[in-house]
Amino acid sequence: MAKTTGSQGTVGSRGTTGSRGDLGSHGAECVIRAEDLGIRFRRNRRGRRSFKDLFAGKNRRTRPSEFWALRHVSFEVNRGEAIGVVGRNGQGKSTLLKLVTGVLIPDEGSVEVHGGVAPLIEITGGFVDDLTVRDNVNLMAGLHGMKKQEIAARFDEIIDFAEIGDFLDTPYKHLSSGMKVRLAFSVISRLEEPILLVDEVLAVGDKAFREKCYRRIEELLAGGRTLFFVSHNERDLKRFCKRGLYLDGGELKLDAPIRKVLEQYNADYGSGSGTDGI
Repeated sequence: MAKTTGSQGTVGSRGTTGSRGDLGSHGAECVIRAEDLGIRFRRNRRGRRSFKDLFAGKNRRTRPSEFWALRHVSFEVNRGEAIGVVGRNGQGKSTLLKLVTGVLIPDEGSVEVHGGVAPLIEITGGFVDDLTVRDNVNLMAGLHGMKKQEIAARFDEIIDFAEIGDFLDTPYKHLSSGMKVRLAFSVISRLEEPILLVDEVLAVGDKAFREKCYRRIEELLAGGRTLFFVSHNERDLKRFCKRGLYLDGGELKLDAPIRKVLEQYNADYGSGSGTDGI
């Protein structure tokens, strides 16, 4: 289990795939729990956080140059749930996923994660431009916890899924943006982690490969994985998710079935026909 708390708390180590969660409010096994979660950012790079600020706690006065990206956010995610995160740009959706992965540390509240996470967030990050595709697959899979034997056993299916077999010895920097996304998705989606976080990564790429990725996500869900899915595509949210979290103004406005969440969002902001973009 990993528990990341606010500035007066501690940061625990991330759990393994087999770690068990607590029982949630409805008796199911809870794999993600956020309690009064909050994080603030500076509006510009000039202001710097002092060492004293790190231990000041949530009662420290917010400076004019700061804003709360998220605040007072609480929810639980049970094993096997598929959650869609909805909201306009800049409302804290990607920030929430980074808090769950432990990339960001909250200024107040806490987030607990029971089990490993496969993060499809900025997935082309971490690849090394001058290394070949072959070397990058071995590097990235290893960094995400795969053992050498596992990488060797899955190497061919990773390459086949990415449709990149003719470029094994090509430097990564010479790949197109679409090829980079295909390779990254193929590696991350082969991780044996119980929690999958997806943040708009499939907006890049051709329609045929995107559908291939979606079928892979459906396979993972059928296998009991937990999905945290950020998207502006209403059709995709309805396809994968049963429940939604609606973020607005950095706060959790609604936690409800995904159709109700989308209806509320569309009512608030008058979004299109209700089939594609939101």
